[in-house]
Amino acid sequence: MTKPVCVLVGAPGSGKSTVGAELATLLGVTFRDTDTDIEEMAGKPIPEIFIDEGEAHFRALERAAVLAALTSHAGVLALGGGAILAEENRAALVGHTVVHLSVELPDAVKRVGLGAGRPLLSVNPRATLKYLMDQRRPLYTEVATATVVTDGRAPEELAAEIVALLKP
Repeated sequence: MTKPVCVLVGAPGSGKSTVGAELATLLGVTFRDTDTDIEEMAGKPIPEIFIDEGEAHFRALERAAVLAALTSHAGVLALGGGAILAEENRAALVGHTVVHLSVELPDAVKRVGLGAGRPLLSVNPRATLKYLMDQRRPLYTEVATATVVTDGRAPEELAAEIVALLKP
């Protein structure tokens, strides 16, 4: 069984994809994002999955993508912001190196913009993002082996900090 060098979790706008790609480059490994896996499995973008089949179907695809990636990917893995909502996913993260990319609302809002391409943020993005962050923060903390604060920091700086955390 293969396992990721590092799994990144965090709210929308925390930088999982951007920091994850930078981290993978620094470590000389590949980067994988479960949101991309879901789109490939479904053959369509995530917003279309939400519109056509609904959130429950999306979450089922997400659980399958997370479980597959945790057992088959040896690089850096980024999970979608809501992946930690599923008990199965949280249980599957036990024994993995999980870094929570923590972000506060002002920085998250700047990074996600008005929610384009993010179905859960299509109506009142700021209020919805705040609600999601408040709801999920305890779950990110629960699964994390380390937390890195991302506010006001460059992806390169964050990736370097994570590399230092990964050293034995």
